[in-house]
Amino acid sequence: MQTIVIVGGGAGGLELATRLGDQIDRSSGAKIILIDRAPTHFWKPLLHEVASGKIDPKTHQVEYSAQAAEHHFQFICGEVVNVDRNSRVVELARRHDENGIEISPLRQVHYDKLVLAFGAVTNFFGIAGAAEHSFSLDTVFQAEHFQKRLINTCVQASDRKAGGTDPDAAVNIVIVGAGATGVELAAELRHTARALAKYRIHDLDPIRDIRIKLVERSDRLLPHLDARLSRTAEKYLGKLGIEACTSTSIAKVEIDRVEDDTGRVHPSDLTVWAAGIEGPKVSAILGLPLNRLGQIMVSGTLQTVGDANIFALGDCASFLCPAKGTPIPPRAQAAHQQALFLAKVLSEAAENPLPHFQYRDYGSLVSLGPSAAIGMLIGGAWGSGLFVDGALARILYRLMYRKHVLALHGFVAMAWQTVGHWVRGKVAPPVKLH
Repeated sequence: MQTIVIVGGGAGGLELATRLGDQIDRSSGAKIILIDRAPTHFWKPLLHEVASGKIDPKTHQVEYSAQAAEHHFQFICGEVVNVDRNSRVVELARRHDENGIEISPLRQVHYDKLVLAFGAVTNFFGIAGAAEHSFSLDTVFQAEHFQKRLINTCVQASDRKAGGTDPDAAVNIVIVGAGATGVELAAELRHTARALAKYRIHDLDPIRDIRIKLVERSDRLLPHLDARLSRTAEKYLGKLGIEACTSTSIAKVEIDRVEDDTGRVHPSDLTVWAAGIEGPKVSAILGLPLNRLGQIMVSGTLQTVGDANIFALGDCASFLCPAKGTPIPPRAQAAHQQALFLAKVLSEAAENPLPHFQYRDYGSLVSLGPSAAIGMLIGGAWGSGLFVDGALARILYRLMYRKHVLALHGFVAMAWQTVGHWVRGKVAPPVKLH
């Protein structure tokens, strides 16, 4: 019996488990196991919308156990603490509930093929105080924590202003890193500030008193995307009253301020760190070659360098494009393509040599709030690049998530979920109010 174990139920890992469960002939005895430390899946590109309060994550989560039952794979909730490559065993830590009572003991899971898909975490680059005094958006818990702190901070400032103890009270938000996550979060937060004022959660001016600033080390916003996207985003954010500080590196983060390398101090009640990613600590226990960011190095077949029985995909993997010799970007489309590739390779039990993965860049789409988006489409009829904005870009941006839901649940379930979200959007406030 061949056992394929997938560690990590992110976009790529869950799609791979779902496809393998549907494709592999179960009469052959093949077994698919998905391991994740959380009981539910959430599509990570939507975390900035959780942080802004725009969406309730509970309406977008997927229960791993339900998905496993529907698509013929096994789900194990647990955290990987070691991988014995010689014995081909994954070791899982004890599980405890919120009261410290043990739920599950130490466990061992045997594998014939292992797929690592546990994603990446925020990279603080060793900046003093960054990890201690910044919010990161790696998980739903972190995003919800920021959303609650945002509301509480606005209420506190509003009360100080109304009570006369601080007539100039304001909320300063500094977002470090102006990639897609930083830009999208900044735009959403401006709309959240307006919505909270509309519902009288605070009495602050949503632009003058809630100050949002993006700090970026590169000389433009969205530095890894087309320059036209950068210019359009900067212009649009400027209209929203969002300040952009480019060519600025952070030297230190404190509880109420951010200091850059020139000594300039940026007051900050809420600091969000969105400046980059690195491989999680679990990558180091594998004994496999890692790049400088702690990501697992893989060959053209997505097999790890040093162990042909272990594959890696998504943000935890470092895959170099053969043509350019540069890593593919940490985007959902890359994880999706890699999941499709491995689903085919592993379901066919192909003999060596395995085919090589070929990444295709279809472009980028960036949300600029509830009603705006920009993007650059690449390939096919678009050639080297087609700039899109307005309603078309917004529709395409939303379709990215629907495509993910389609891959997991099929068309009918995706359609019903879309209708449900549309109805909820019509009857509920535009943002969470608590």
